Amino acid sequence: MHKSLSLMVIAGLAAACSQEPSAETTAGPDASETAQPAAKAELGDWGFDLAARDTSVDPGDDFFQYAGGAWIRETEIPSDKSRYGAFNVLIDRVDERIRALIEEIADGDHADGSLEQKIADYYNSYMDTEAIEAAGLDPLAEELAAIAAIETREDLLTALARTRFSGSRSPFGLGVGVDRKNPDRYLVGLGVGGLGLPDRDYYLVDSDRFTNIRVAYEAHIADMLSLAEIDGAAEKASAILALETRIAEHHWPRADRRDRDKTYNPYTVGALAEEFSNFDWPRYIEESGYGDIEDLNVSQPSSLAPIAGVIRETPIETWRAYLSYHLLANHAAFLPRAFDEEAFEFYGKTLRGQPEQQPRWKRGVQQVAGRGNTLGEAMGRIYVDKYFPPEAKAQMDDLVENLRDALRARIENLDWMGEATKEEAYAKLSTFDPRIGYPDKWKDYSALDLEEGDLIGNVRRVREFYFNRSRDRLDQPTDKIEWRRNTPQTVNASYNSQFNQITFPAGILQPPFFDPNADPAVNYGAIGAVIGHEMGHGFDDQGSKSDANGVQRNWWTDEDRARFEERANKLADQYDAYQPVPDNFVDGRFTLGENIGDLGGLSMAYYAYKLSLKGEEAPVLDGLTGDQRFFLAWAQVWRSKIREQALLAQLKSDPHAPARYRVNGVVRNMDAWYEAFEVAPGDDLYLTPEDRVSIW
Repeated sequence: MHKSLSLMVIAGLAAACSQEPSAETTAGPDASETAQPAAKAELGDWGFDLAARDTSVDPGDDFFQYAGGAWIRETEIPSDKSRYGAFNVLIDRVDERIRALIEEIADGDHADGSLEQKIADYYNSYMDTEAIEAAGLDPLAEELAAIAAIETREDLLTALARTRFSGSRSPFGLGVGVDRKNPDRYLVGLGVGGLGLPDRDYYLVDSDRFTNIRVAYEAHIADMLSLAEIDGAAEKASAILALETRIAEHHWPRADRRDRDKTYNPYTVGALAEEFSNFDWPRYIEESGYGDIEDLNVSQPSSLAPIAGVIRETPIETWRAYLSYHLLANHAAFLPRAFDEEAFEFYGKTLRGQPEQQPRWKRGVQQVAGRGNTLGEAMGRIYVDKYFPPEAKAQMDDLVENLRDALRARIENLDWMGEATKEEAYAKLSTFDPRIGYPDKWKDYSALDLEEGDLIGNVRRVREFYFNRSRDRLDQPTDKIEWRRNTPQTVNASYNSQFNQITFPAGILQPPFFDPNADPAVNYGAIGAVIGHEMGHGFDDQGSKSDANGVQRNWWTDEDRARFEERANKLADQYDAYQPVPDNFVDGRFTLGENIGDLGGLSMAYYAYKLSLKGEEAPVLDGLTGDQRFFLAWAQVWRSKIREQALLAQLKSDPHAPARYRVNGVVRNMDAWYEAFEVAPGDDLYLTPEDRVSIW
């Protein structure tokens, strides 16, 4: 299936990455219009859906709309989604495949303890809604009784510490990660949470929009408590909202929460207890299951004392209500239909604008095979056997190496970075560890036992399996082979700064991101730019704080860092001006890492594409030059629609800019785009050359 990629993409890249791109290689309008790829691509004839364009829009005014406006106009967001685009199309495709595989497994008889038996029992227990209705709240009876029995501050501390096991929520959370300054060891991290709404702004901003959301949230809390027949639901809901508002006041702003310098604060347990003495940290850590640790990292230290004060000052009765509500809300999908529908009414309809709940099977697929605490890697092993041949992995390995060469060439040509810093950058680039398709070592699920017909029990068992797995590795060297975030079927890609790894799961290696039969310009503008994006994270405003070995340290000269920051701040200022929702702007500092990744990724992919032409002109296909097809491919990847409520939530909680600005905000900084589409002063997206940002 993927063999033709070698002819169309890889060979050209490999042969050309040692030479400078020619300024004369952009094809003119008189180039040949007869050349076509050897086989038809999935989208259109050569990888782009021409019918999706809105050619009534000038590309220089709104490139996002020009490239996909007809599709946007004619496409309705499915009623069970809050957004719809290329990612969703692929997620739906993968989910259908996973569903077929799971249902085949679920219908069979399997040996006790086999992966197939565990998958079948978990999925079948999720899908057995009759059993869920019959059980009512009985599966949570023990946890609800324990919450109701809280009488003292000591009882409360124990309950808050054990929310990891109960499935409720706490203002403080502990988890195992990698020590950013010593990536060979694991380290417990102490973070701040406790909110039921996406971000502190939902509690603290006084606009009508957020006020209405808070009113709806309070009503939702009351309805959930009433369904559980908890007395005084309305009063308790009001108290819970007031409590969460007080907690939100002490959360750091979004941009600070992603600043690696500010969030790396190592403490011994003794020092933590001494400095923040208004909370019993040793006992909290003990009750959380980490009693024998000596040190940890605190992500938001200035929040600890004031939130501990909120814990101490809030009446026990309010905490009982808070813990009961979040226990119910976090298990709503596993409870009778009334709880599930009430949770969706608020979190789906109100917060994301989604008219209908996803079908039960789709949610079951995500529960069993999605990211996070699931059987996703077990399911992924079966998925790649059928849908991702080994030769595809080898071809992607080659493509990544050629993008690495292209980035090195771009670093060599940087006029703002000195040689000493460049040498460090080359070292980091050389140690990038790409993981393609699926892991080299699969997770071992032998310690996980699941039972037929016990949904919430199975949810707990999976939760405890992952907790035990993470806690037990604290005294072991870090595992640099495992996949920490993604499954093979994940439609996404990622960068891990501690191990300097870039990961491209099999799920994303499909059109429009990757098509072996597509025009090379399309593959460069799509998967090439995604590869470049993930590499770019190693050199964005935060990833650039770690060196070739993943150690968080400053490897820059002061002068070079200042020049980098000047360019990064200029890009952040551009994004600060974008207003996707009335009176709500993109946060340029919060999204800066992703925006640098987009700009750098597309820039290095374009550089690699030009190298692949070896000084020749690309053919013109359907009246479009190679450069035009390259940029259209990038826009096609991000072509999407989103409901306003979901867009607002994205602005407040997601470090990625909305899709429109991942297109328009990037291309307007690239000289080649101006030339390709004859963008000129007076066009809405036009930036003067001195206002354009180029970093990598």
